[in-house]
Amino acid sequence: MAITAEDIAYATDLFGGLGELTTRKMMGGLCLYHDGTIFAIIHGDMGLMIKGAGGFVDTLEQMGCTRWTYTRKDGKSAAMPYWTLPPEAQDDPEEAVALAREALRHL
Repeated sequence: MAITAEDIAYATDLFGGLGELTTRKMMGGLCLYHDGTIFAIIHGDMGLMIKGAGGFVDTLEQMGCTRWTYTRKDGKSAAMPYWTLPPEAQDDPEEAVALAREALRHL
């Protein structure tokens, strides 16, 4: 699935409370940055995803977020450090920004 201008507008509006955001197309999707640090992506199939590291991973898993995994060419499974946004954050800029701040704090 291609990333549309509407997808980009949705994500930048949702996380707009962080302040200045930049984006870059890569990994088959779009990366979102705050102050030069990636904190979220728009994945072509999984949608908007937040980056997780350290203790924030446990929080994301407790919230029921799904981690981005894929199968390598050799048949082994691999995981990327991105999780789906919980439903309550998908339409709530305050919740989404709070999660983005946590993601940035744990990087």
